[in-house]
Amino acid sequence: MKTRLAIVDDNTFLARAINEKLSGYEDLDIKYTVHNGSEFLAKLEKNHNLDIVLMDIEMPVLDGIETVNIVKQKYPHIKVLMLTVFDNDENIFNAIRAGADGYLLKEIEGDKLHKAILETVEGGAAMSPSIAVKTLKLLRFPEKQESFKIEEDITELSTREQEVLEQLAEGLSYTIIANNLFLSPSTVRKHIENIYKKLQVHNKLEAVQKARRQSLI
Repeated sequence: MKTRLAIVDDNTFLARAINEKLSGYEDLDIKYTVHNGSEFLAKLEKNHNLDIVLMDIEMPVLDGIETVNIVKQKYPHIKVLMLTVFDNDENIFNAIRAGADGYLLKEIEGDKLHKAILETVEGGAAMSPSIAVKTLKLLRFPEKQESFKIEEDITELSTREQEVLEQLAEGLSYTIIANNLFLSPSTVRKHIENIYKKLQVHNKLEAVQKARRQSLI
């Protein structure tokens, strides 16, 4: 019986590359590729007959870590293998905490990826060597995990900043947000600058992802 899988990645080029790496394996059935967590969840609502999903982390609308969290609550039978270009400690920690079954870098060769998929479906925990080293360090030095939690807990946004960020997360422009909240575009821009500063981020995507992890929106 073939292993049924999906690919969730907003980068069309990288998603295609992953598809090509796996297309020659007859024991895999690639059901579909979608571009963010929200699209993936919509697909699962219609049909959740999947064995495993290859999940990117940094995506618009709904990022990989938040998506993993939801998938594991609603569809615990689906294995989640994070497949990303990012190997920083915070992403690894948050992915594992959310319930990811494995964590690989996108540079992985096709044969190794194929083997990792089968191992994960069978209950293993596939990890790139560099990820495994970082994970062991996180386990050996739990104070690093605490530092992530502290960083995530200290942010406080005003009610107005939360309203602005919620609408920003929906992809609305500054002008539309201003109209909806009866503000001037310059005031909205100032709120967004303050949000970036408080969250210690540099763009909308980072702001939305971090705010969602902290349950600010």
